[in-house]
Amino acid sequence: MATGIDDARVERWFVEHVGVQGPLEFTQVLGGHSCLTFFVDTPDGARFVLRRPPVGQILRSAHDVVREHTAITALADTDVPVAPVRGLCIDLDVTGAPFYVMDFVPGFVLHDRAAAEAVDPAARRRAAESMIEVLVALQSIDPDDVGLGELGRPTDYLGRQLRRWRGQWEQADTRPMPRMSELYDWLEANQPEEGPAGIVHGDFRLGNAIHHEDGSVAALLDWELCTLGPRNADLSYLLRSWDSGEASGASAVASSAPGFPDRDGIVAYYEAVSGRPVDHLDYWMAFHAYRSACIVAGVFTRYKHGQLGEPTNDFAHFEDAVETGMLAGLDAAGIR
Repeated sequence: MATGIDDARVERWFVEHVGVQGPLEFTQVLGGHSCLTFFVDTPDGARFVLRRPPVGQILRSAHDVVREHTAITALADTDVPVAPVRGLCIDLDVTGAPFYVMDFVPGFVLHDRAAAEAVDPAARRRAAESMIEVLVALQSIDPDDVGLGELGRPTDYLGRQLRRWRGQWEQADTRPMPRMSELYDWLEANQPEEGPAGIVHGDFRLGNAIHHEDGSVAALLDWELCTLGPRNADLSYLLRSWDSGEASGASAVASSAPGFPDRDGIVAYYEAVSGRPVDHLDYWMAFHAYRSACIVAGVFTRYKHGQLGEPTNDFAHFEDAVETGMLAGLDAAGIR
């Protein structure tokens, strides 16, 4: 039995709610650091994707697959590409946690530079442009029009986010990093005006999209952090994950491969497509460096305590990534 899956009970749920016949084969998709994700294969060759929270104790409101299901169901008929949803299970007796099921969407995922180098350079540039076009399409949706007006409060996004990620940092089991508190204090004291609220994906990056062969986005994945907030939130997060020079070799980010525009090019393309300037970027880059450090600290802690499968000793790089993010935030804030 795969970690987090009661094969027999989940199979019975599939037969009843998805309409497929067993025996089903469950295969955990390795490499993700948030929810547990599984391929579910049927005897006739159909494939589905199942998402559930990590096992064990997690931060309240984190890894919310019900929220994720709500978001992608609401966006199904919009210009934002998402995977078709097959069902949601909130009965904890089935496998100990809620989960939802969506169709498998074929295509490639740009997890790192090696994945990017496997596709045509023209497709790399198209992937970058398509991500921006999808982001602008998402920001153009009135949350109330698709039933997501209650997804979160439309004000105080930064305040809520700072409190949330400070909470995750305080629960993390990493080595001491006292300057995280200094960065938090600066972020709290220097919040810019947020502007109008819309739908925020919350983890908007190349690695969370499936791309068609030409590079265009086939489906945007991992909506568990979706909420309401300002436009700069997702754009600055994408820029934070762009070729930042903080990784090298096999772990280098996909956008470091030839063919991708640089950060300035991403900002320019966003401004051209959206018709809006990007303001307060230094603050938003510092904020996302802090947020990313807190997220990685949570991932480290879950790995350390076996909540993402079998415990491993090969995760020291996560702690280093937390410190790297903290220092990047201090740099962006001008207080290093």
